[in-house]
Amino acid sequence: MTTALELPAGESLAIGIELGSTRIKAVLIGPAKEPLATGSHEWENSYENGVWTYSLDAVWQGLRASYADLKADVQKTYGTTLTSVGSVGISAMMHGYLPFSETDELLTPFRTWRNTFTEAASSELSELFSFNIPQRWSIAHLYQAILNGEDHVDQVRSLTTLAGYVHWQLTGEKILGVGEASGMFPIDSETGQFDAGMLEKFTQLIADKGFSWDIGDILPSVRTAGEEAGALTEAGARALDPEGDLHPGAVFCPPEGDAGTGMVATDAVAPRTGNISVGTSIFGMVVLEKALKKRHDELDIVTTPAGDQVAMVHCNNGASEIGDWAQIFQEFATQLQGEAVASAAVFQALFNSALAADADAGGLVAYNYLSGEHITGFEEGRPLVVRRPGREFTVGNFVRSQLYAAFATLRLGMDILTQEEGVEVDKLLAHGGMFQTEGVAQQLLAGALNVPVSISDTASEGGAWGIAVLAAYAASGRHAKGEDLQQYLDREVFAETTFLTEEPQEKDVAGFNEFYNDWRAGLAVERAAVENL
Repeated sequence: MTTALELPAGESLAIGIELGSTRIKAVLIGPAKEPLATGSHEWENSYENGVWTYSLDAVWQGLRASYADLKADVQKTYGTTLTSVGSVGISAMMHGYLPFSETDELLTPFRTWRNTFTEAASSELSELFSFNIPQRWSIAHLYQAILNGEDHVDQVRSLTTLAGYVHWQLTGEKILGVGEASGMFPIDSETGQFDAGMLEKFTQLIADKGFSWDIGDILPSVRTAGEEAGALTEAGARALDPEGDLHPGAVFCPPEGDAGTGMVATDAVAPRTGNISVGTSIFGMVVLEKALKKRHDELDIVTTPAGDQVAMVHCNNGASEIGDWAQIFQEFATQLQGEAVASAAVFQALFNSALAADADAGGLVAYNYLSGEHITGFEEGRPLVVRRPGREFTVGNFVRSQLYAAFATLRLGMDILTQEEGVEVDKLLAHGGMFQTEGVAQQLLAGALNVPVSISDTASEGGAWGIAVLAAYAASGRHAKGEDLQQYLDREVFAETTFLTEEPQEKDVAGFNEFYNDWRAGLAVERAAVENL
């Protein structure tokens, strides 16, 4: 008979929950910040009336399902019911638009980061602030609604993000972590708060509209990593665990976005470190030593959860197209075998074939644009594969072209950062499901960017683990005692972590550059597909 493991005391436990684009994941960590149990729930955005969205009902169904799965894992592993934890953290996909009325009614369906219809607002605000305001930022969505003359705007009394909304419902506090807040409205790096000068410029911009609100009043309060941001209420506990087992009172850290939790999960919060996160979207982030020399529309300036400036290359399209193709291969393999073939086995076979393929992907050119892509100026996307006659059309070349396609738009932005701005990076760390097949995507990414790429043995836990670590940091009281986030991570989290590093291989660097040149030239083909199909 197997004896169940013993669950550590509740006050030493922390829960992190991250609402990603395709999965809501919950992680329970212990005193050593090791994952003790996990839970997850798959979900998908919907495209309704020209808007990418998730319903609030889907948010709560997913949160409860993910927590229930975590709770079941605790029961199975430790033979006990999870009833209390010391701290909790909430993370989610960044940006977007969630405006609420005076009675806390959502005034429009949630407009996610994936929407690319705010170009006019983005352009005008960027000029006004002399600061890049990407289309997906909350302030761009708000101003676009103003430009469109939408009736709901005058009723807005609070504006938040998905992470901020869930945190508010669980704690009663309208708070954001500084990293998440930096994707709503620009942050003043000196104060760690929304930039006062830009708030005033926005107020003057809309003064003639006569709205009954002020921009500074409808934005959430901003907190820094390590600060407490409320506690789990009785209503919040019931919302998360309808069975009634979870006790209220757990300390919450400031809610953060998936960019910030990715930085924590990869130990990339110090200047001259970088982080690549690959999911439905793909983004690269480099913590800056000093401000950039000029504004670049391809680069976003956000912050770490501790408030340090970060240059971010955000691409709307990441691994989704690869996932769709893997599903096709899985379906074929299942029909061929006459029995189900596991998706993990399919991914491993496909990725390994890419590693053995031609360095330039056999002359294949692929575009993974399921949606618009602001860096290359696309408001819509059409996934596309173009091949030249006479070259080997193999599974390996095909899969390598798809992996290269996921990295190509990122390369555009990273070239600006490293070549035009001269930013130096001491280490680049990566995380996301794409890297679960050991060595493949990591090696090809190193070749695509021509820099070493490292992965930690904790990176597969991703942002849910990262926000759980931030929750533990807030509950520890170390911030108040002067221990900053990097010191906490070095001492309490990554002291014994193993990092696996892939150096760029000359053949991969040369091969990707050949693909990249064709890819850039072929953007005209992608545009023709958007315009004609």
